[in-house]
Amino acid sequence: MTLSFRFGTVGSPSGTPKKPGGSVGAIEFSKSIGLETLELGWVQSVRVTEATCALIKAAGEKHGVLLSVHAPYFINLNADSTEWPKSRKRLMDAAHYGYLAGATDIIFHPGSYFGNDPAEVLRVALPRLEACIKELQKKGDKVILRPEIMGKSAMLGSFEDTLAMSKSMEMVQPCLDFAHLHARPGDGTMNSYDEWSRLLDRYGKNLGEKALKELHIHLSGIEYGPKGEKKHLSLADADLKYKDLFKALEKFKCGGRILCESPIMEEDALNMKKAWMKASAEK
Repeated sequence: MTLSFRFGTVGSPSGTPKKPGGSVGAIEFSKSIGLETLELGWVQSVRVTEATCALIKAAGEKHGVLLSVHAPYFINLNADSTEWPKSRKRLMDAAHYGYLAGATDIIFHPGSYFGNDPAEVLRVALPRLEACIKELQKKGDKVILRPEIMGKSAMLGSFEDTLAMSKSMEMVQPCLDFAHLHARPGDGTMNSYDEWSRLLDRYGKNLGEKALKELHIHLSGIEYGPKGEKKHLSLADADLKYKDLFKALEKFKCGGRILCESPIMEEDALNMKKAWMKASAEK
C-alpha cells in the first residue's frame, strides 16, 4: 500500500555504517531499512562544499529518499541588532546549501521571546523572515523554511507563532513537532485525539487543505515539567499518545513526512511507520 506519510529520522540513523558514512551513507542505510525520508542534521554549523551537496542530492534521487535540513540551533529571529546578521547567515547558508543538496525543506528554531510579549516579538521577527525569503527567491533557492514549534513556553515558536509566520508570506510553513506541542504547556495537555483534531482543523483553515497533505512533522516521546520540554524519550518511555495522534491525522487526510527524534531513532521511526500503516488500514 502507498502511504500518505514517509518516515525517517532527524539526523543520520545511529546504525549508519562508517563506509560510505556521512549523509550519503545515511541515505543508503535509511532506504535499506524501509525509511524514505531524512532530515540532514546541520545543527552546529553549515560546513559542506558544493561538491558534497551534489553527492548528497544524487544519493537522495537514486534511492528515492526525500531530504530536508535541520538548520543550526543558533538562529534567533528576535536576536539583537549585533547578533542578527550571524543568525541570518546561518539560516541562509542552511537554505542555500540545503537546496544544492536536494533538500526541499529547511527546519529552524525561531528563537526566544527574551521575556517580551509574543506579539511584540513577531513585529521584529516577521519582517526579518520575509527579507530572508525575498533573498532566497532572488537567488532561486527553492526551499520551504519551516519554523519549528518549540517545547518551552519561553521560546518563540508556539503553534500561533508558526501560523502567523506561515500566513504572512510565501515559502514558509510550520514544522509541527507534536512532542513539543505536548510539552510546551507543561501540564500534560495536548495529548488527545480531540485536542489534535482541533489543532489540525485550525491548521487547514489557516493554511489550506493542500498544506495538510504536505506536513513536516517531528515526533518522539518527551519528558517535560511546568516550563515545558526537558528531553526527548523513546515512544515506549513516554506518555505521548501517538496512536491517537495518527487517528487525527488520518481523519484530516494528512500526508507528508514524519521524522523521528527519539533516542532510538530508526527503531521508533519504524514503529511509527507500522502504527501509521495500521491507522491507514482501519479507516
